[in-house]
Amino acid sequence: MLLHRSRLRGAPGTLAAAGVLFTFIAAPGTARAEPSPALDRFSFSVGAFSAEPKLSASFNTPYGTLQSNDLRPGRVTMPRITADFLIGDNHGISFDYFRYKRDYDGQVAGNTTIGDFGSLSAIGTANLEAKLDFAKLSYKWWLGSGNTVFGLGAGAAYYRATLGATALYGVNGQVRSVSERSSENAVAPMLEVGVRHALSPDVRLFADASGVWKSSGRFHGNIYNAAAGVEWFPVKNVGLVLAYSVTNIDLTREGGFADSRLKVRLQGPSAFLKARF
Repeated sequence: MLLHRSRLRGAPGTLAAAGVLFTFIAAPGTARAEPSPALDRFSFSVGAFSAEPKLSASFNTPYGTLQSNDLRPGRVTMPRITADFLIGDNHGISFDYFRYKRDYDGQVAGNTTIGDFGSLSAIGTANLEAKLDFAKLSYKWWLGSGNTVFGLGAGAAYYRATLGATALYGVNGQVRSVSERSSENAVAPMLEVGVRHALSPDVRLFADASGVWKSSGRFHGNIYNAAAGVEWFPVKNVGLVLAYSVTNIDLTREGGFADSRLKVRLQGPSAFLKARF
């Protein structure tokens, strides 16, 4: 009888412990921290990057090197797409894509001596075409859970560059036409850092920087990007993003007479329409 009463006395404590355990299992969300208000579970942005490019390019030709000076072909607007997906509360996947395309008609210089060709120089004007497709996919680890979070990321970037030039050359008193075109693509490793700060649920600040390096292979170089801006959501799931970005591109393609180098600096504002969920 005493043993029976002892079991009865312990039963309420056991039931209470079981209830707490059941509540913990049945409602895991209460034990898991919510993601920072500076981050979205999923977002997709479509917009444009309006930049004032500074460009220089060079080609090796059978008659010498076709070299441009620093060209400023005027403002260009490029389409841009970004997307971010949050896994859990601190792990994210991000995607970014833009395309730069510009034709330039202007004077390029070439004056050198190669073998039996003697002295040569460009005559009149030359046409220069430059195009770059750039896409990156990266993983980010976000540190923090308050209004401010810092991100460290790593991933891969895909880029494809096309460079073409047409010019007239004077070679030993004779006029010859030179037309060269180079197109190549590559994948390179990338590192990223970022910071997000929520002023309110509808207004947020951000800054990002990334670097792409490829030091070997036929098509190599580096691409650096930095951006800072603000997000404003007049309605819960749709907002406007304004940013200022700087991108430096320096790519070299090696391949005999088809050697080429493209250097572009893009600097200017971006505007996006952003959907978040």
